[in-house]
Amino acid sequence: MGSYVPNTKEQRQEMLKEIGFQTIDDLFAHIPAEVKIQGGLNIPEGKTELEVRRDMENIAAKNRVFKTIFRGAGAYRHFIPATVKSVISKENLLTAYTPYQAEISQGILQSIFEYQTMICDLTGMDISNACVYDGAEASAEGVAMCRDRKRSKALVSATVNPYVLETIKTYCLGNEMEIEVIPEKDGLTDMEYLKEHVDAQTACVLIQHPNYYGNLEEAAEIGEITHGAGAKYVMNVNPISLGVVKTPAEYGADVAVGEGQPLGLSIAFGGPYLGFMAATQKMMRNLPGRIVGQTEDHNGKKGYVLTLQAREQHIRREKASSNICSNQALCALAVGVYLATMGNEGIKKAATLSTSKAHYLSAELAKVGYQTENKGEFFHEFVTVSDVPVAKALAALEEKGILGGFPLDEHRILWCCTEVNTKEEMDAVIQILKEVQ
Repeated sequence: MGSYVPNTKEQRQEMLKEIGFQTIDDLFAHIPAEVKIQGGLNIPEGKTELEVRRDMENIAAKNRVFKTIFRGAGAYRHFIPATVKSVISKENLLTAYTPYQAEISQGILQSIFEYQTMICDLTGMDISNACVYDGAEASAEGVAMCRDRKRSKALVSATVNPYVLETIKTYCLGNEMEIEVIPEKDGLTDMEYLKEHVDAQTACVLIQHPNYYGNLEEAAEIGEITHGAGAKYVMNVNPISLGVVKTPAEYGADVAVGEGQPLGLSIAFGGPYLGFMAATQKMMRNLPGRIVGQTEDHNGKKGYVLTLQAREQHIRREKASSNICSNQALCALAVGVYLATMGNEGIKKAATLSTSKAHYLSAELAKVGYQTENKGEFFHEFVTVSDVPVAKALAALEEKGILGGFPLDEHRILWCCTEVNTKEEMDAVIQILKEVQ
C-alpha cells in the first residue's frame, strides 16, 4: 500500500514532528513488540497495474462464457439498455453510501424514492421499501413481516425456487416461526392440501407466480383461501412477467416480493442482485429496512428523507422488524433507470416476446422427443421430459457454445427464453438435439 499513500515521506515526517515523535516506531511504541510483525510481510513484491491486469485477464479467461443461453431458474439474461450502465457508472452515484445526512444526500434519496414509486407501479401495491439484498431474502422477510402474537406459522408452496425455500426456512428457524411446505401437484401448488392446512395459526401463505417450473398458479383462488382463514397473502413474482399477467394487487396480495435482477442487472456470476418488496398500506409499518419519503423544507422546496426506518440501528432492538444494514442503492438505481428507459410498453414487449419465444421452443422441442411437462399456462420457463439422458443432451449443446436449460433430474430440463433469444438460436438447439440419441 506504500505507493498508494498520498503523503510524501517528508510530509509524514513533518506530521510526526508536529505531534512530538521522531519516527513511526516512536508513534507505535506503546504496542508490545511481540505482537508487531518483524522484518516485513512474507508476501511477493507488488506488481504494476499492467501486470495485475494481465493476471486478472488470465484468470477470467478460464471462465466459460456462453453466447447463447436457455437457462433461467432464478437468474435471467435480458436486454439492458446502454443508459443503465452509463448512469450508474457516474462517480457521484457509484460511490454513494447510505444517505444518513439528508441535506447532502438528496440525489441518492430521490433515486431511491423514484425506484420505490416504480416498484409500486409495477406491482400495483401501495408502498415499497428501499429494497433488500436479493429475492430470496425478500421472500423470507415477506414471511417474517406477517407474523403476529397469535399467528406464527407460514405455509410455503413447494413450487417456489428451492434456494428461496431454503432461505425462508433459515429465517423461520431464527425467528421461531413454524414453516409448513405445501406439496406440489402436477407442477402447481396442491390446492386441497392448502385448504386443509391453512388455519387460525397461519400467519401467511407464500407462493411464487410464475412458479419455479414456469407455471402460472391459481393465484386468485389461493388468495381467497388464504384470506378466508384470516392469513396474509405473500406473492413472489417475476417482475418482467407483470408486463402481461395480473399484478399482485389484482390477485389480492398483502405483500409482493421478488428478485429485481431481470430489471437491468446482468447475471454477473450471481450478484450483486436486489430484492424488491412492496405491500398494502396496512402492512406499511411491518416493512423491513427503510422507506424514503418526499417532503418539503421550511422554504416550501421539495426534499427527500428517510421516513421509516424499522432496523435495529435506528430504533430499539426489540422493536426492530429487521437488521438489514444496506439500502442496495446502486442496484436500486440501475433498476430505476431500466424501468424509466423501458417504460410500460417496453416491459410489456419484453414479457410478450419472452412468452411467445418460450412457447415456440416448447413446441419445437416436442417434435424431437422433448415433451413439455407443464399442464397449464406458463410464462417464459417450462419443463421437458425425454428418454435421452439430460447430461448427454446438455453436453451436446455446450459443444456448440449453447448453455441449455437447467437439469432437474436425469430426464427433465427446465428451459427458459427471454426477448434476447433468436429464432435462429432456438432452431440450432432443435437441430443439435435431433442428433442426440
